[in-house]
Amino acid sequence: MSQNATPSLSRVPVLASTMAYRQQGPQGAPVVLFLHGNPTSSYIWRNIMPAVAGSHQAIAPDLIGYGQSGKPEIEYRFADHVRYLDAFIEALALDRFYIVAQDWGTALAFHFAARFPERVKGLAFMEFIRPFDSWDDFHQNPQARATFRKFRTPGVGQDLIERDNLFLERILPGSIHRALTDEELAAYRAPFPTEESRKPIWRFANELPIEGHPEDVHRWLTEAHAALKTSTYPKLLFVGTPGAVVSPAFARQFAATQLNIRVVELGAGFHYLQEDHAARIGEVLVEWLRCVEGGVTRAPRLAG
Repeated sequence: MSQNATPSLSRVPVLASTMAYRQQGPQGAPVVLFLHGNPTSSYIWRNIMPAVAGSHQAIAPDLIGYGQSGKPEIEYRFADHVRYLDAFIEALALDRFYIVAQDWGTALAFHFAARFPERVKGLAFMEFIRPFDSWDDFHQNPQARATFRKFRTPGVGQDLIERDNLFLERILPGSIHRALTDEELAAYRAPFPTEESRKPIWRFANELPIEGHPEDVHRWLTEAHAALKTSTYPKLLFVGTPGAVVSPAFARQFAATQLNIRVVELGAGFHYLQEDHAARIGEVLVEWLRCVEGGVTRAPRLAG
């Protein structure tokens, strides 16, 4: 599924460490910032960025601790990722830009947009993080909910993720509809060869705001989602069937609370929709960007 035109990696100093990123497209063109989630990297956008890069400058960082970015001795809490992403954006002198995000990338995108709405030209997202009132709201699959409960159990979760590498060996491939190739699996495993290197994966699993905990992440994302409801910049929500944390039914219900949003149903998929529907996501993004750049005031009706 990997395309030959995979964007190459660059690096930039950020907060006494470094962050790696893929960049493709004409310099000076409007920027589209791609934000990945757990436990992936900018690699997950490799087959989507080339479509956008025909008319826009596509930039996809590896979050700190992920991909080829540095692994400083920090806690890797949500607040740490906010600090490093803010510093990355400033290091690249990005002013106003579009954001395309999935999983924890959406939490970072929503938080950024709540603080700097004037800098967001448009927001496309999928399988998004939000405050979950209960465990039943978190995931559609009861077995997945049970596994994530174990991830948050002291003395158990850290071993499952860091020692047994369960997130990379089972959660990631099990949350993609198609089978990943050996080459693709190797690319996802490569940044996490040791138990210590997998700390960011464990931490993100424990940062999910479920039943009000962690309190700070719950508060920040509650505020971010409140701001999202009143925001007027164009939004595009991709959803798979049945999805994982976002079902088609929930996507439509969520969209009814938003301004200037369009829902695009991609078809069969779970959590990592980029691996199942790269061509379709790229195609829709190109059309969406064209409409927004052309001054369309409402999100276009896009088939899918």
